[in-house]
Amino acid sequence: MANIAIIPARGGSKRIPRKNIRSFLGKPIIAYAIEAARQSGLFDTVMVSTDDRGIADVARHYGASVPFLRSAEAANDFATTAQVLIEVLHQYSKQGQSFEYACCLYPTAPFVTGTLLTEAYNLLKANAFDTVYPVQQYAFPIQRAVRLADGKVNWFQPEHALTRSQDLEPAYHDAGQFYFFNVPAFQKTQRLITDNTGGIVVSEMQAHDIDTETDWQLAELKYEAMSDER
Repeated sequence: MANIAIIPARGGSKRIPRKNIRSFLGKPIIAYAIEAARQSGLFDTVMVSTDDRGIADVARHYGASVPFLRSAEAANDFATTAQVLIEVLHQYSKQGQSFEYACCLYPTAPFVTGTLLTEAYNLLKANAFDTVYPVQQYAFPIQRAVRLADGKVNWFQPEHALTRSQDLEPAYHDAGQFYFFNVPAFQKTQRLITDNTGGIVVSEMQAHDIDTETDWQLAELKYEAMSDER
């Protein structure tokens, strides 16, 4: 069976207009995801799921396929990533195509490389995970987090108020880049994160969540710094 990379890129981004095809250091940000997927050599199909013909044109220009446009139901503000993936897999199924593994690769993840995708794919298969995705370690111990209410600070976990940072267990969060998953397992649970999910650690310099103009500028600076080190 074949593998597919699915890049979800709807046209209705609110915080950063036209975010998915905005220029990131000289080319549309979605191009980085398409190129990483193609360079990995892991996928028989690299496709973009979008409701926007402008995004579709850009995606095709950089080598992705857009065999159909996303439905209105899967393109509204409340549609989940899982709903988008289910629709894509169903459309391919109607055409007689099925897949063993798939990767949901976000269009605003320029730090993803073919090497990272390959590492995740190998981990997914070697451990028979349902899904593997990149995670980053929190910069500060979450056990020493505080809440702020009416200007007053209180510990979430007061038992760790005096615990040394080096004695606390590291915690991680989703790096927001991709989910590499077993298609039959996903179709059964319709969930990307299950109790059989693996994580692959990426450094602070290997990912950056982009939601604001400041995020965008910092991501470009970080990407340039990473490029200088290669």
